[in-house]
Amino acid sequence: MTSSRSNREHLQVRQQVQAALAALEDKATTRDRENLPRFGITATKAFGVSMANIHVLAKRLGRSHELASALWETGWYEARLLSSLIDEPSRVTSAQMDRWCRDFDNWGICDTVCFHLFDRTPHAWIKVTQWHDKRGEFVKRAAFALLASLALHDKTTGDEPFIKGLSLIERAASDERNFVKKGVSWALRLIGRRNPALNKRAVRVARRLAASEYAAARWIGRDAVKELMSPMVIRRLAAQTARRA
Repeated sequence: MTSSRSNREHLQVRQQVQAALAALEDKATTRDRENLPRFGITATKAFGVSMANIHVLAKRLGRSHELASALWETGWYEARLLSSLIDEPSRVTSAQMDRWCRDFDNWGICDTVCFHLFDRTPHAWIKVTQWHDKRGEFVKRAAFALLASLALHDKTTGDEPFIKGLSLIERAASDERNFVKKGVSWALRLIGRRNPALNKRAVRVARRLAASEYAAARWIGRDAVKELMSPMVIRRLAAQTARRA
């Protein structure tokens, strides 16, 4: 009985995968496909579907860990984006995160998975620590994309993990690889926008980086100082302090 039910469930997931792929192909356009390389996204298997249409399909499908896993295994770029939107964060394992992270081959899939799924899992902070010094460009970027996503979405964690994250940022800032340094920059700027105390710490880190001997670190530091000391950010942080008073 159990085997028969398992076979039926497996068949159902396979049918859902085929239906999802057909829906993605139906929404594909030449323009969206040609835009991928224009935005620096290299994907060997891509239909060319806008994120807006992928979000619509995700809402229609609802959450399903099994379907998300099966869609990921197809290797299609848009199917993997869809996976990140429908997977169930509480059921995502540490091993799954490592496996998917090793599959990252462009910044689009890396950032989307971190921003919509990985930062909501119980393993998010551990993965920041585990991935921050990996050799692979997109694995290392994932650490900082995940840290940036946590800075934006995690409303309960205190400052200490983000202070430790600033140390990881400072160590990684000399990495000249384009997608790594942009991920590091993203994390630094979002930590610095989280609250006034972290803003001060992030600005101190940014100023040290701006004076670095490494070109990547200087680029990250100068950009972060400019944003984190901007009138818009200062006003927002002041308003945050006023609300809490």
